[in-house]
Amino acid sequence: MADRPFADPLPDTEHERLTRTGPLRPYILLARFDRPIGWQLLFWPCAWGVALAGGAFEHFGLILWMLLGAIAMRGAGCVYNDIVDRDLDAQVERTRGRPLASGQVSLKAAWAWLLILCGIGFVVLLHLPMLAALTALGSLAFVAAYPFMKRITWWPQAWLGIVFSWGALVGWAAVAHDFGSPMALLYAGSIAWVIGYDTIYALQDREDDALVGVRSSARRMGRYVRPGVAGFYLLALILWSGAIWLVRPEPLAFVALVPAALQLGWQVLTLDSGDGEDALAKFRSNRFAGLLVFLACATVGTGAP
Repeated sequence: MADRPFADPLPDTEHERLTRTGPLRPYILLARFDRPIGWQLLFWPCAWGVALAGGAFEHFGLILWMLLGAIAMRGAGCVYNDIVDRDLDAQVERTRGRPLASGQVSLKAAWAWLLILCGIGFVVLLHLPMLAALTALGSLAFVAAYPFMKRITWWPQAWLGIVFSWGALVGWAAVAHDFGSPMALLYAGSIAWVIGYDTIYALQDREDDALVGVRSSARRMGRYVRPGVAGFYLLALILWSGAIWLVRPEPLAFVALVPAALQLGWQVLTLDSGDGEDALAKFRSNRFAGLLVFLACATVGTGAP
């Protein structure tokens, strides 16, 4: 496989300077450190779990450890995904410039980088309460299986939801030291949210995915992508409302979710499913949706009976 020059542009890079760092460049790209949206979306459910359990302020240090864990483990997940998908990535326009697919990094070096990132994740694990640490370890089987889902199901986004929402379970367990019904509803709502935003993300690749046989919810929904995403976002809001009610059974508590509902509604109403740049912008806007849900959880969870 011929090497590509390091000057090749990457279409969804957010921090271009990080792609101009000489020998470290391919490893930064492998872990997607130039695209922080991934670790932000992985982090927010962790913070939600802590906040809804009442620990937004008292356990702020724990939230910071989870932030580090999200950065490291999202990077590790991306490296693992690229190892598994290196042949498929070489056939897709948007991904063929990735370090493994283009030959910029050897398979052996990629595995070494993966182990380093997992080592950072292990350090974070040591700072979690036992129940939370064991819960976090329970996600590994789902993480390992994720890259294969696009080959066997039209809904790999649902599997991604299981993985990217796992932090809600960990965050709740770290503060509440149990598994409660609010945690379950928060987690289920996050899965629906992930399916919605990752369907938007998959709109960028529909044509290439069809050519190489990769399945996705965006392809499955076809021309009904907008109502499909709207349905998953609505389901997320209903489930989150249930979690909030169980923590603070007061009608006024639902007001905390209004800003997040408006943001998700804006995504759906203004989405242009035929415009890849618009799809990417709407996908990235979920970093703000995650923040708004965190503020809702913190408002409801702080001082709850």
